[in-house]
Amino acid sequence: MSSTLLEVTRGSHEEVERLERLIVKDFQNEPASSKERLAQSHRVRLMIDTITSTTERLIEIYEDNDNARKDEIAALGGQTATGTNVFSAFYDRLKEIREYHRRHPAALVVDANEEHEALLKEEPQVEFSGEESYGRYLDLHELYNQYINSKFGEPIEYSAYLDVFSQPHKIPRKLKSTRQYREYLENLVQYLVYFFHRTEPLQDLDRIFAKVETEFEEQWADGKVEEWENAIQDGEHVQDQQTVIDLDYYSTVEELVELGPEKLKEALASLGLKIGGTVQQRAERLLLTKDTPLEKLDKKHFAKGSRGSAQNGAAVAPQQVGMLKEIALLEGKLKKLSDLLSEAIERTKDNIVKKQALTYEEIAAEREDVSA
Repeated sequence: MSSTLLEVTRGSHEEVERLERLIVKDFQNEPASSKERLAQSHRVRLMIDTITSTTERLIEIYEDNDNARKDEIAALGGQTATGTNVFSAFYDRLKEIREYHRRHPAALVVDANEEHEALLKEEPQVEFSGEESYGRYLDLHELYNQYINSKFGEPIEYSAYLDVFSQPHKIPRKLKSTRQYREYLENLVQYLVYFFHRTEPLQDLDRIFAKVETEFEEQWADGKVEEWENAIQDGEHVQDQQTVIDLDYYSTVEELVELGPEKLKEALASLGLKIGGTVQQRAERLLLTKDTPLEKLDKKHFAKGSRGSAQNGAAVAPQQVGMLKEIALLEGKLKKLSDLLSEAIERTKDNIVKKQALTYEEIAAEREDVSA
């Protein structure tokens, strides 16, 4: 039997109320372990998402943009194109109900309460790595490897990295204007967001980030973002480290030659350098800028009429300032996530120290206890 819009509306309201009662009932049960607490949070998150989607569907019905609800109410009152006929509408509906039960004589009545009660016994499947130990610890090993193998990082132990990854202000500003640092920062924030969603499903991270971004925009406009007060002036000199081609990824002339003459020509032109010569000569000229500031290059490398780094730096300043702004915002999000995950970070530090004194068998046994 097809459900009318009014029946869908009634059923949707009933479902929302039933789920609200289930959420209250679930919260009345105190979890016995961190694993049970996490499962409870994810169950409640699932029910909240269902309530949200159901409510959105109800809003669409009440807005009635296609007048379907209005027409259905009119039909129930017996209003037709030829006038009002209450009895005709009543018997048409009765006929539809009888026909449905004739075709489905064995149809069962499903108790929605029993179906929803089963939700309280579900254990949502949330994926964690072995190192994360069902959300107790962070697993930053991949990011740690990125850090120690980069120009902005330093060769330190993993335990020491856990102390510094949330402190980007300790990295010199001149090393932050590269694509390598931005990609590392994006990966780090992405992982922390993913970890936060899995361990704190009831938190509204979008709202938290919206507040962070609003405050950041105000401070940036006033030049008061901590550690980035002189970003606009710095943007004028970023060109020394970043060109059309990110030289952090190239160490030999041969590697640059593989990019082709047009790409090299574009990169040289953006720096105000001569664009002529063979592909080999262009690559050699561009590679000079990797470790030598433009203002220290021999004038013979610059194109006629070019004023070198000052001229080209000024031309790209808005673009470079925009890039620095993106990096500064990512750092702001990193700091906020570090505050939100401070307890997990401390547990991770303690766990690393503890693991150094455990045997492999003891570590495996501990993981089994957590997953049990």
